[in-house]
Amino acid sequence: MAANNLGRYVWLLDTIRRHKRLTFEEINRLWVCSGLSYGEGDEIPLRTFHNHRKAISDIFDVYIECDNKDGYRYYIDAPEKLKSDSLRSWLIDSYSVLNQVQADKKLEGRILFEDIPSGHEWLTNIMQAMREEKVLYITYQGFGKPIENSFEIEPYYLKVINRRWYVLARSPYYSERNQRQNKEDGGNPLADDYRLYALDRVLDMALTDKHFKMKKSFDIEEYFEGCYGIIANKNIPIERIVLKAWKPHCYYLESLPLHHSQRIIAQDDESITFELNVRPTFDFYQALLAQTDMAEVLEPESVRQEMKRFTENMLYHYKK
Repeated sequence: MAANNLGRYVWLLDTIRRHKRLTFEEINRLWVCSGLSYGEGDEIPLRTFHNHRKAISDIFDVYIECDNKDGYRYYIDAPEKLKSDSLRSWLIDSYSVLNQVQADKKLEGRILFEDIPSGHEWLTNIMQAMREEKVLYITYQGFGKPIENSFEIEPYYLKVINRRWYVLARSPYYSERNQRQNKEDGGNPLADDYRLYALDRVLDMALTDKHFKMKKSFDIEEYFEGCYGIIANKNIPIERIVLKAWKPHCYYLESLPLHHSQRIIAQDDESITFELNVRPTFDFYQALLAQTDMAEVLEPESVRQEMKRFTENMLYHYKK
């Protein structure tokens, strides 16, 4: 499939998604002005349009239907399904921006991106290993580690957090070590060890000839249950966090929640109070501290005390 064809599929899908319902004539008027047409002012032939619809259903599993009773307007069937699929929505949004930049070179230098190391160069190898269930051999240097280490991993899932890519993998080495230790202690011999690796900390990677079978018992939703970000520590229980935020910052938290469990439980003329059910891990405290003096943890007392400890330590640095 040619890259320019993919761009046209995404344009058509995104256009109907934004406009809700469009006739074929309305779609063509928007297409001619898009800068992606086949020639200067060329419209989409009807046959090509239907071919694009078919390709969109095959690639994205999204169906563009026609409502004969509403002036033959085209619409996305079950748009809530597309909206709830974060991966497809992210891919479509990203390619839509790329379409606009390619269509209008005047915008090329006016769109600024945050330069964050992501490790995206390893994605192809990881996805191939996931698809073929092959073991990866990686050289990895964790944050704060003076030297790198090389070892095997069995890649299960990819995760994006704050534009950084991570691979969640079963560690054969630590799993086997746990099994030996547990067997000696008379415990559970099937104690598999799963770890999250930041792709920007990977120094080298190779696909091996070894195969693995993904554990059917592994549940990704359960693994990250109550987690704010990348730290999945089951030893830290899920807590009910009550967070009060003052205006106007509370509107930002309302539009971009800290966690999917966040909901409003009270509000007045000056503030909004939110409730979250999360594990108060270090990365969650980092997110709370990022709210500066515009938010306060009301409950539980243990989290309040930990926030107090962080802020006292910060104050000590600035007293020097």
